[in-house]
Amino acid sequence: MAVTGILGKKIGMTQVFDERGEVHPITVLQAGPCVVTQLKTAAKDGYDAAQIGLVEFVKASKVTKPQAGHFAKNNVPPVKLVKEVPVELAAAKKSEEGEAASNGVKAGDKVLVDIFTDEKYVDVVGTSKGRGFAGVVRRHAFGGGPKSHGHMFQVQGSIGASSFPSRVFPGQRMPGHMGVDRVTVRNLRIRGIDIEENLIMVEGAVPGPRDGYVLISKAKAPPRERRGFAGGGTVDPLKASKKASAKKK
Repeated sequence: MAVTGILGKKIGMTQVFDERGEVHPITVLQAGPCVVTQLKTAAKDGYDAAQIGLVEFVKASKVTKPQAGHFAKNNVPPVKLVKEVPVELAAAKKSEEGEAASNGVKAGDKVLVDIFTDEKYVDVVGTSKGRGFAGVVRRHAFGGGPKSHGHMFQVQGSIGASSFPSRVFPGQRMPGHMGVDRVTVRNLRIRGIDIEENLIMVEGAVPGPRDGYVLISKAKAPPRERRGFAGGGTVDPLKASKKASAKKK
C-alpha cells in the first residue's frame, strides 16, 4: 500500500524486555482496520492524498445525509472518524485519466497495520488530556512566589506596564484552559506488530487518554543509526581502556 498513515486507538501502556534484559516502556495502539473512503489526485484536487476512515460500528442516525451520500458514492460502509493521509509519491503512477494508481490504491481498499512492517519509527498525532482551567504554575510552569505565611504562592502577579504602553501585550501567558490540544510525537520506535489483532507497540508515551483516537503515520524524518551504537556491537569505553592497560603491563 502507498498510504502512509492509519487511524487507531490508544489501548494503554505496559513494558517489555529486549534480548539484553533491558526494560522499555511501550504504548499499545489499535491500528485500524481502516478503509479508503476517497482518493484525491493532483489533477483533480491539486494534491495527492487518501481519505481514510476508521472502521467502527456507527448508528445510522449518527450519519448525516451528506456523509451517507459521500460513502455511498465510493461504495464504502459508514465510518465514525475520517482523516486525510499523504500518499507515497515514489510508488504513485499517474494514469491517463489523472487518477493515482499507487500500487492499486483506490476507494474501498483496506488499510491495515502491515504498512509499518518495514518501518522502524512512526509519528503519532493525538489530542492531549483535558486539564480544565489551570493557573500559570501548572499551565506554564511558573516558579510562583514565596511560600511563607502571608504570601500568595500561585498568583500570577503583574501582567502589564503602567502609563506606557497601558495595555497587555498579545500572547501574555496567563491562566486559562489547559489541554485538549493537538500534539504530535515524532520518531517513536516500533517494538512489535501484531497483524492478526491490528496492534502496534511503540516505545514511549502517546498523547491522549485510553481509547483516545490517534493518527499513526510513517516517520517523516527518522533518526539515523549511529555507528557503534546499534546494540550488540557497542563497545564499553571503560572496559576497553582497562583491557588496553592490562595488556601494556
